Amino acid sequence: MTTARQAKAADSQGAQALDAGGMPVVVDQVALARLYGEPLFAMPTDLYIPPDALEVFLEAFEGPLDLLLYLIRKQNFNILDIPMAGLTRQYLSYVDEIRSRNLELAAEYLLMAAMLIEIKSRMLLPPKKQAEGEEAEDPRAALVRRLLEYEQMKMAAMRLSQVPQYGRDFLKAQVYIEQSLQPRFPDVHVVELQDAWRDILKRAKLVQHHRITREELSVREYMSMVLKTLQGRRFVEFEELFEPEKGSTVLVVTFIALLELAKETLIEITQAEAFAPIYVRLAYVQA
Repeated sequence: MTTARQAKAADSQGAQALDAGGMPVVVDQVALARLYGEPLFAMPTDLYIPPDALEVFLEAFEGPLDLLLYLIRKQNFNILDIPMAGLTRQYLSYVDEIRSRNLELAAEYLLMAAMLIEIKSRMLLPPKKQAEGEEAEDPRAALVRRLLEYEQMKMAAMRLSQVPQYGRDFLKAQVYIEQSLQPRFPDVHVVELQDAWRDILKRAKLVQHHRITREELSVREYMSMVLKTLQGRRFVEFEELFEPEKGSTVLVVTFIALLELAKETLIEITQAEAFAPIYVRLAYVQA
């Protein structure tokens, strides 16, 4: 039976064996990590860790306008009356942090910083003389317009991103249904047949054919008929020469016949006064 003293001696021998094998002698310590399955009790001295390997960015900005808008909203500044001194001071402190890490990224921010300093310097100078009745333009006006337009576009983009998008928020459901070899048709009721028949009748009424027939009428023949009607009569009222019951075609041919007779001076068309009845008579033949 192994005693406590023997176990302690075995542990010391095991520690000496580890020491002879090149492993560190550690007693009552917890391993920091395991490297290839072996316990690691101390950090290696030859391990290189880049300075920015564990750097964490708490705020990410998409550009100088995004940073300015963030600083204004964070400090509850009035965007129409921006305190340029405080805003420029906070902006430059952030730009200094960027320059120490990424000089290429800081170029665009440095341009905005120069613009802020220029606006601040213009505010310290006396305003330029304007025409009577016109107010001097605020040096911050152009920057305010850009910030307001950027904020509107940013809010619109946020609202669009909240709209469910295919592939991001939902997917198209695809279900394969195995159909039987013999198709099964649904039952048809009498009411459905009646509705289908009414629909066919409606479509048939929409398609109608109009046939045009050609009726040959002779103007000379109707000229003879008009002359025959006028013979033996002193005057004939204009309306009596037409026959409306025979259709518009006959009326047109009769009217053309009257015009031809008047052109050839075979008839006379007279009227006593304006708006009086029109009369037709045969022309007098001079002996």
